[in-house]
This record gives sequence, structure tokens and C-alpha cells, in this order.
Amino acid sequence: MNAAADAAHKQGLVVALIELTKLRISAASTVTAAAGYIACLRHVDAGLLTTLAGILLMAMGASAINECQERQFDARMARTEARPLPQGIISLLAALAIAGGLAVSGFLVLLLAHGLVPALLGGLAMAWYNAFYTPLKRVSAFAVVPGALIGALPPAIGWTAAGGHVEDPTVLALAFVFFIWQVPHFWMLVAMHAEGYEAAGFPTIVKLLGRQRLARLSFMWICGTAAACALLPIFRAIVTLPALFLLAAAVFWLVYSGAPLLRPDPDAAVFRRAFVRLNAFALVLTLALILDPFVAG
Repeated sequence: MNAAADAAHKQGLVVALIELTKLRISAASTVTAAAGYIACLRHVDAGLLTTLAGILLMAMGASAINECQERQFDARMARTEARPLPQGIISLLAALAIAGGLAVSGFLVLLLAHGLVPALLGGLAMAWYNAFYTPLKRVSAFAVVPGALIGALPPAIGWTAAGGHVEDPTVLALAFVFFIWQVPHFWMLVAMHAEGYEAAGFPTIVKLLGRQRLARLSFMWICGTAAACALLPIFRAIVTLPALFLLAAAVFWLVYSGAPLLRPDPDAAVFRRAFVRLNAFALVLTLALILDPFVAG
């Protein structure tokens, strides 16, 4: 193999590993954990790095396990057929070894650096995602509702890694917002790719309700997400005026930008825009939480 071919092969493996571990999605959950850590500690220390490293490793491990679990379904969908397992770029045994190594490494980082509670919460997130939510998706179109717990756990892991208690009302309010947000986020994704999910054998809420009813239901959940954000200042997850202003602006923009979902017969473009805006809202919300301790009230 010449140098150019060898470089292309290595680059292909790197891309395959990024896809196998869903690095972009895994990193997003890590950022919400950072928000939980900073919201608890109200400043940044070296512990944030070990928290993020542990969560990222566990999230990547869980994502790789998920791709192992769903490799046959992924092969039937245009959106996922190019993933490394359906394409045979990485073998199932190698993928499982990579997933196990990442998950165990992340668990140990959290355990040794921050104690048992954050590590166990990380383990719960993995178990809920891989052992509960992933199989449930194959039998129920409403799997995302209990499955949304996965989105609520990273902030709680960050909070407890910083020394907070998991039963603290502040972190419960924070986790609840991300729980509510997760539901319309997934339903927008299903609405955009319903045919692919159905071809792969997944039950979809689009088939049960139709796109118009799903759009209205999703808008209700978006409004619920916006309403839940009121809990953040009430329980002092956000306390400074600049961060509160940023949160309020994001909430009003979220509801306003979601209103096109109420149109008759919304098409795929409407769902796609709502999906992008919902993700942007989560980013702004996380930014407000992270900046809150560092701006003057």
C-alpha cells in the first residue's frame, strides 16, 4: 500500500470511528453535563475536564453499542445505510470491543475522579439507552417519552460530579427541562425520516397520527419546554440578569419559530426548520447556564 492509499485508509477509519461513536451527538450531551457542573459549582476547576472526559467516553460507548444493536435496521434506511457496520468497514466484534473499552474507561474516570454517584448515573444513562429505549423503539411509537430520561441525565451527572446532591431541586428543574425538550426533538427527526424508519420496521408516530396531528402535538411539547424553563430562575439554576434575558429571548423565539407547525399540512421543510431551531434553543439554553456564574447581575 503506497503512502497516499495508506493515508486515505487511516482517514477512512477515523471517519468510521467518528460515525460509530456518534461523536457529534455524544459531544452535545457532554456540553449539557458541563452546564450542570458549572451551575452547581458556580465556577470552573480542573474537575470539569475529568467530568467531560468521563461522560464523553461513556456517551461514545453507548452510541457504539446502539449501532451494534441496530446494524440490521440501519442497513435498510438511506439515512443510516452508510454507517460503518452496515458497510462492513468495522466488524461487529471490533465495534463491541471499542464500545466496551470506551464505556468502561468513562465509568472509571467518573468513579475515580468524582465518586460513585456520577459513575452510577452514567451507567444508568447507558442502561436506559441501550437496554430499554433502543429495544422499545421497535415496539412503540411513543418510546421517546420514557426514553427522554436519557437527555435529563447528563446535567445531573455534571451536577453530582461537582459535589451536588442528585435530589437538589435545582438540578431536578434543570434535568426536567432537558427531558421535555428531548421529546419534540426526536419527533421532528421522525417526521423528517418517517418513510425510512417505517421501511426498516420501526413503528412511527407519523403513521399513527399523521404529520398534521404530530406537528400540533410537537408544538404543544415545544410550548411545554418553554414553560418548563420558568423553573430555572425559580430554583436558581439561572440568577443573573444577562443570563435571564438570554433565556427569556430564547424561550420567546422558540415558541414563535415553532408556530409554523400549526399550519395545515406541514411539509418536511417545516419539520426540518423546527428541528434546527429546537437544537439552536438547546444550545442557547446551555450557553445561558454556563455563562450565568460569570456575568454581573
